[in-house]
Amino acid sequence: MTAVATGTVAAAETGGGRALTFVLFLVFIGITLGITFWARANTRGAVDYYAGGRSFSGPQNGTALAGDYMSAASFLGIAGIIALSGYDGFLYSIGFLVAWLLTLLLVELMRNAGRFTMADVLSYRMRQPPVRTAAAVSTVTVSVFYLLAQMVGAGALVSLLLGIHEGETFLGMDAGTARTLSIVAVGALMIVYVMFGGMKGTTWVQIVKAVLLMFGATVLTLLVLAKFDFNPSALLGSAADSSGKGQAFLQPGLKYGKEVADDPWQTVINKLDFISLALALILGTAGLPHIVTRFFTVPDARTARTSVNWAIGLVGAFYLMTLALGFGAAALVGRAAIVAQDPAGNTAAPQLAQAVGEMAAGPIGGEIMLAFIAAVAFATILAVVSGLVLASSTSLAHDYFGHVLMFGRPRESQEVAVARFSALLIGTLAVVLAVIAKNLNVAFLVALAFAMAAAANLPAITLSLFWKRFNTRGVVAGIYGGLLSSLVLVFFSPVVSGKVDPVTGQSLSLFPLGVDFHLFPMENPGLVSIPFGFLCAVVGTFLGREKADEQRYDELSVRSLTGAGSA
Repeated sequence: MTAVATGTVAAAETGGGRALTFVLFLVFIGITLGITFWARANTRGAVDYYAGGRSFSGPQNGTALAGDYMSAASFLGIAGIIALSGYDGFLYSIGFLVAWLLTLLLVELMRNAGRFTMADVLSYRMRQPPVRTAAAVSTVTVSVFYLLAQMVGAGALVSLLLGIHEGETFLGMDAGTARTLSIVAVGALMIVYVMFGGMKGTTWVQIVKAVLLMFGATVLTLLVLAKFDFNPSALLGSAADSSGKGQAFLQPGLKYGKEVADDPWQTVINKLDFISLALALILGTAGLPHIVTRFFTVPDARTARTSVNWAIGLVGAFYLMTLALGFGAAALVGRAAIVAQDPAGNTAAPQLAQAVGEMAAGPIGGEIMLAFIAAVAFATILAVVSGLVLASSTSLAHDYFGHVLMFGRPRESQEVAVARFSALLIGTLAVVLAVIAKNLNVAFLVALAFAMAAAANLPAITLSLFWKRFNTRGVVAGIYGGLLSSLVLVFFSPVVSGKVDPVTGQSLSLFPLGVDFHLFPMENPGLVSIPFGFLCAVVGTFLGREKADEQRYDELSVRSLTGAGSA
């Protein structure tokens, strides 16, 4: 076991493996740029740019939806968490999958009630400027936090996958320069995808990426199961033996909801923190801007439902395969080798690819498998960040510029031009922030993005669709209350300051050791911020002087159920 793990790490650093990985990166970039410029030639106006001409079929849009959802955090992060934490790591997969059940309930209603963005739904029976402004602020905020985590991860990931470590060089670059250049390259590509390809280009990039990811995960899963004669019990037993945790590796409590001896208060906090994380993952999906906007790319509600069914099937199959990837990495690579390569476990899947490739076809097979999985991971990051930038630029152009600054009467050409310029601005901002934060641990930003989406967007969406009395003040209060509460609680939580590793004594927070101003005991704000977002929406409604427009509510209800006039 140790020999395999050591060989994996060593082989990952060979020049041949780096070169093959780099070539596959370039091949994928060439294919996606070709798709982008094809999409640019076939984009005629706002409907094409924002919604891909509403021309995608259910299977196509469902595959793209699955691609949006299966981010690098899903592919690499969950496999790594399972490899290091066993049963508890799989809880992430369950949370992400269950989230689609709520999305399935809302998708048809939102697609029918809106046109391009979440704000189209929220503003239908409200005063447009304040609601669209709040929706644009929420969309950009959630997307930028999610985007920043992906961008910082891209820099670290590409450096690791190319085998560039401190004191080493690749193509004349040291590790720090390679990480910065990786962030800039990913940022430049995502700006090109969005500015030129719009929704058509971004959707086809997502489809290509999703197919590659499913293919890669399926091949890895089959190779891992074949190693254990397709006996899952043997795989789990070997993973538990190699984990150093014994049977506890297959039981809850290693990572989430830990019980602390002689400290019942901390035990309760740990369990509440896990519930808080689960709430954010399950409730946040339906409010993620880049997920919401994808439902407007299909021609009718029936196709939207088909999209979700396809997405659920693909996502479900993928998250089941993360079991084989995570436990396979624990069994065949080993905890020591995984932690040596990356303490967070983000390279467990590529290391597993290297190991099973070597077992199947020797060193050459190992290098080919590593290069392919590395290229898929790179494709995953590129596709997800493009979707995030597109959602943000669409909201700024359509909601803020088109309906606030231009009073709902912009020319289509103006709006699309502003959307392209917004993509450039948001992409550049993300690159700058990611370069500044490239050495910081920003993994919490993904969970924060989900928490903000659940606390700010979900209350506004559900109450707009189902509460007749809901008014403009309620929408605005709910969105800003959910956003601010999530940000404030995280700022005063242990993820920012005060968390210390009990073994090493090192800081596990954003700020260094010795800085401690945390007041909120949990790392995930969802348990507090989500109810607070709903409370703000309800209280704002009762405090608002505006009387709800019952006729518009009836129209919205009919429209959301039938799709009449949705285009």
